Amino acid sequence: MNGITATGKFIALEGGEGTGKSTQGRMLAETLRSTYGLDVTVTREPGGTPGAEAIRALLLDPPGEGWSPQAEALLFAAARADHVDRLIRPRVAEGAWVISDRFVDSSRAYQGGAGGLGDDAITALHKFGSHGMRPDCTILLEVDDAVRRERLAARDGDNSDAIGGRSAEYHDAVAQSFRELAKSDPAGFKFVDGTGSPDEVHRQMILALSVLLEELPR
Repeated sequence: MNGITATGKFIALEGGEGTGKSTQGRMLAETLRSTYGLDVTVTREPGGTPGAEAIRALLLDPPGEGWSPQAEALLFAAARADHVDRLIRPRVAEGAWVISDRFVDSSRAYQGGAGGLGDDAITALHKFGSHGMRPDCTILLEVDDAVRRERLAARDGDNSDAIGGRSAEYHDAVAQSFRELAKSDPAGFKFVDGTGSPDEVHRQMILALSVLLEELPR
């Protein structure tokens, strides 16, 4: 299939801390390139562009006493607006598949749900800043709370960033918010069980994208 011409797609990987999004994003990109001959860009939020990466540093290592919930939501929205305009939309327009480790549903779950700002505020910011853009497919990686806590502790130890280092109760609320978002939009989300080995989870990822992959020219 190398050298095919395909319509660009935007895939978002969502889930709480320690669900394996970064690992699965890299594995997915490798398969899309090697098996399907696709042009793939892997990116992340907050980040992905120089401006958004600068905002990421402010969010994960905030100055002074840190950000209020409202200021944090505005910073995430600003980073996303730059990411969408300068990377995601241009690459998809060129025919690339863009895989992002997080997108707007993370803001809905973290700031809107666990942070108490509400979904309407987050979606309004997204409509203004990023024209309400939605992925072609959003994959929600899920693990149970105990596994997530173990992975987070193993990953960060005593060096958590400002968001990863929040309380277990906060991260439990994030996970619940993700579940509620996905259940309210079954057409927009695909659930993937992230508790197996990386290869097992990867096979589920490919299955979750089967409809989009079947549309590729052969």
